Amino acid sequence: MKEKKRVYEALVDGAMEGLVGDALYDFVRARCPKASSKKIVRASLLALTDPHLKDRNILDVIYALAIKHRLDDTTVEDEQDEETEEQGKPSDTITRNQPPVS
Repeated sequence: MKEKKRVYEALVDGAMEGLVGDALYDFVRARCPKASSKKIVRASLLALTDPHLKDRNILDVIYALAIKHRLDDTTVEDEQDEETEEQGKPSDTITRNQPPVS
């Protein structure tokens, strides 16, 4: 959740600076280099549902970015990044102190 919030903040900051389209995407990737296209879309949706964000121009820019990257095919790099993250997380159902089941 922490990374999604950083991506969200980068999106809003970039949009407030007047960045749009690829310039906004590049700005977010510069501030959050590990952010995949999928994470940027998720953070965009978070921004669109934020009741405190009311500037229509900023919302339009973020919406356009989300739609553009949602409709793009996910790159192989993004898929590999997502898989690596999933493998690195411990399972919720297994604890370290629990003996193996035989």
